[in-house]
Amino acid sequence: MLFFTRGAIVLLLWIAWLAYWGLSAANVKRAVRHESKWSRASYIIPIVIASILLSIPPMAGGGFLFSRFLPPGIDAYWPGVILIAAGLGFSIWARQHLGRNWSGTVQVKQDHQLICDGPYRLVRHPIYTGILVAFLGTAVIIGHWCGILAVLIAFGSFWRKLTLEERFMRETFGSAYEEYRARTAALIPYLF
Repeated sequence: MLFFTRGAIVLLLWIAWLAYWGLSAANVKRAVRHESKWSRASYIIPIVIASILLSIPPMAGGGFLFSRFLPPGIDAYWPGVILIAAGLGFSIWARQHLGRNWSGTVQVKQDHQLICDGPYRLVRHPIYTGILVAFLGTAVIIGHWCGILAVLIAFGSFWRKLTLEERFMRETFGSAYEEYRARTAALIPYLF
């Protein structure tokens, strides 16, 4: 019987997601418009910082960031794993609906289509929603304030990126995007 430690299960979920993400990046449409390198750095660097914060092992005497936000004795491992799996699964579902329109950076593709079905019926940026839920699940497992800080940094990073994406989409799709935007929340279904 194969036995995985708690940390290995979390790591395997993230590695499987990264592998899927890398493989699915092939065969996308050619970009006809893209953001600058500096713009990309403005949201990529914070995501890297958030990821590092989520991977730092707890340090005794590490100060507030390494103090627990969950009371001692609460085992939040399995709820955290469920959040990670659900979040990563949601982001994969969204990625599949985007198909060849997907890109890791802010771009407009040749013959770009406005996708409004599947998870895009629920939120305009379901990939970010899913990744944020997975970050939150990881933070719950860690149980330290540095995990919450990581989620907040990731949220800020995705908010920066989605603001730019929405500008590109409004300029590309005009009133069709405005109508979609008016009826669909950005990140949290029916709320925000």
